[in-house]
Amino acid sequence: MGKVWFIGAGPGAPDLLTIRGSKLIGEADVVIWARSLVHEDILEYARSDAEIVESTTIPLEGMRELYERAVVEDLKVARVHSGDPSLYGAVMEQIEVCEEVGLCWEIAPGVSSLGAAAAAIGRELTVPEVSQSVILTRRARRTPMPGGEDIKSFAEHGTTMAIFLSAAKPRVLQEELLEGGYAAETPCAVVYRASWPDERIIECRLEDLAARVREAGFTRQALILVGPGLGAGGTRSHLYSPEFSHMFRKAEKGADAAP
Repeated sequence: MGKVWFIGAGPGAPDLLTIRGSKLIGEADVVIWARSLVHEDILEYARSDAEIVESTTIPLEGMRELYERAVVEDLKVARVHSGDPSLYGAVMEQIEVCEEVGLCWEIAPGVSSLGAAAAAIGRELTVPEVSQSVILTRRARRTPMPGGEDIKSFAEHGTTMAIFLSAAKPRVLQEELLEGGYAAETPCAVVYRASWPDERIIECRLEDLAARVREAGFTRQALILVGPGLGAGGTRSHLYSPEFSHMFRKAEKGADAAP
């Protein structure tokens, strides 16, 4: 009856593909990938006799035809997505098609572009006493946002924000973030094509964000990080504190246990 695996290929660098992902690609009869988003070197894991389908121009209806073939011909399909399929991956609509045509499916998670971007700038996004939450969102463009999920509303929380798919209108984004309550001096980082050979990074204050993005020419494939945690330091967690007890370690003698 065939099966399709939705595989997160990671943010770009071929060696950030997981071991599970590479194994599934190697077992597949058909490998579907998008040249515009996924590094071509991941095809090195495919069998020499595998059918390779470049999906950049194929709409959902074309995917349905491939999935119907997989059922009839009992094919193993590797549907390779950039980053992690759980974030802006357009996976749910494909899962619905699979269930309609009777094709088994499974998801193999991948390294997200968020993790790669944070690694590129060398920052932890959750800093003790500064920011313990990360909001993942995007601006409304051709795909509208549900009510209450606009940038300004999220900015009111003042925590770390990771803003996807929003580099095309940096001036509007900057205004929405400021109107939401971020200070003009709030640290920002823009990571273009994280982990790719042409990766580029901008670090600036929020008041300079639009100008810096325009100057760099980024309009797509850039993740924007905003929040006080990006510039914080000098704090520490309880995890490695000698005064903190947990199930694997007792507090040092003479030290008061942290609450």
